[in-house]
Amino acid sequence: MALHYGADAVYLAGREFGMRSTVVSFDDENLKTAVGEAHAANAKLYVTCNTLPRQEELVRLPDYLSFLQEIGVDALIIADLGVMRLAKRYAPKLGLHVSTQLGVINSETANVLYDLGADTVVLARETPLEDIRKIRANTPRDLKIEAFVHGAMCVSFSGRCLLSNYMTGRDANRGQCAQPCRWKYHLVEETRPGEYFEITEDGGTYILNSRDMCMIEHIDELIDAGISSMKIEGRMKSAYYTAVVTNAYRHAIDAALSHQQLEPVWIEETRKIRHRPYSTGFYFGMPGQSYEHTNYTSTYDVAAVVECCDADGNAILTQRNKFAPGDQLELLSRDAYPIAFTAGELFDEEGQRVPDARHPMMVLRMKLPCKAEPMAIVRKAKETDSP
Repeated sequence: MALHYGADAVYLAGREFGMRSTVVSFDDENLKTAVGEAHAANAKLYVTCNTLPRQEELVRLPDYLSFLQEIGVDALIIADLGVMRLAKRYAPKLGLHVSTQLGVINSETANVLYDLGADTVVLARETPLEDIRKIRANTPRDLKIEAFVHGAMCVSFSGRCLLSNYMTGRDANRGQCAQPCRWKYHLVEETRPGEYFEITEDGGTYILNSRDMCMIEHIDELIDAGISSMKIEGRMKSAYYTAVVTNAYRHAIDAALSHQQLEPVWIEETRKIRHRPYSTGFYFGMPGQSYEHTNYTSTYDVAAVVECCDADGNAILTQRNKFAPGDQLELLSRDAYPIAFTAGELFDEEGQRVPDARHPMMVLRMKLPCKAEPMAIVRKAKETDSP
């Protein structure tokens, strides 16, 4: 979805050394496949090696780095100077991107990393826009500066958090964060165990909860400040989230580069995914926190994904969530505005009429309002906003 909807590069993690230590991380064969798919789409693929490896893990790094170079990965995202040195030795053809985890927030740090071989620095998310302008003015022009523009933010500086490890034994710095910053807290007095005292008039509070970042209305300012590339946070997000946000920012970047006004439809798209209350991060000052709740706002469900479609809009789709004839739907395609339409008759794979689409991943035939490419999305608005 990221590649289809316009990403110039995709970043992901292997089974080790990445900040996404889950079973959904890419094994070696899937990494090879991902490289091939990215390059076929004229995009780049970056692999995160952004944990801080312990001593006993270092012995496994050389072979892994050599493997990533062998399969054609374009760059590594690194947060440790030792890993950077090993990468230069065992994967010298790969680009070296300094992770936001390292906390680059000024030009001197950026220049030191450039001298050590970095070709890109991903700035700390706490960097103000005016500081980015100064960093750009005081660093080599061939050092690329990357910054986050959308997604979840961490209450700790550059994600350097020990709270999860302390409270649950899951180390955030090794990709296992349990996100205790999202939990609801009360006060307890030590001589009154079991008595929970309210922090606010309404009870407990999500005192550590941060807002999400959304910079889609400020792309031209980021470009003017000297940003080379813009990064979307996508950790454990859905394919729908990836498609919609990538699509919206692709249009926003293209509009800014063409000196055109950003159309409101693409701003509205960022409201049609699961998100917490938005802010502009630290670009224009303190972002504030969201003390009321940690729920995501979610206004749309994916009804189906297009597998193929002819010029008249006769489509074969796979179901994702229940919908039925008469439902109000939207068609999201890569190169067009979202189109609202009413669902017509539905047919199964054999051409038999069905009353609704209720079975997960069932194959359907349905008339769309126009031709749509494979991976176009049919979505349905929820009756009410719900977390």
